[in-house]
Amino acid sequence: MRAPLLLLIALALAIPALADETPPPPKMEPAPEIAPPPGVSDADMEPQVTITHRGQDKIEEYRVKGHVYMIKVTPRYGKPYYLVPRPDGQMVRHNDLSPNFVVPMWMIKEF
Repeated sequence: MRAPLLLLIALALAIPALADETPPPPKMEPAPEIAPPPGVSDADMEPQVTITHRGQDKIEEYRVKGHVYMIKVTPRYGKPYYLVPRPDGQMVRHNDLSPNFVVPMWMIKEF
């Protein structure tokens, strides 16, 4: 009976002593800002957005350094869709910009 009581008292005294030995948290400093490469300013990397209306559709062209990299078309009714250039320069329609979306295509029957 005395052994469990002594063990319980020893644990009760040891727990506050362990809590006091925790090291203080390290001092955090903000990360330094990364400068753009030489010859490139922040204004060059900002996208230029041109908004036009064609009928009831709203068309937003996104450009960087004069090159169109995306066109967002928002029709009056329905979901917006995106036109992005392929490597050959042709614009291709995407409903969303997730690159992992692949339409399943397999041969069912060949004649």
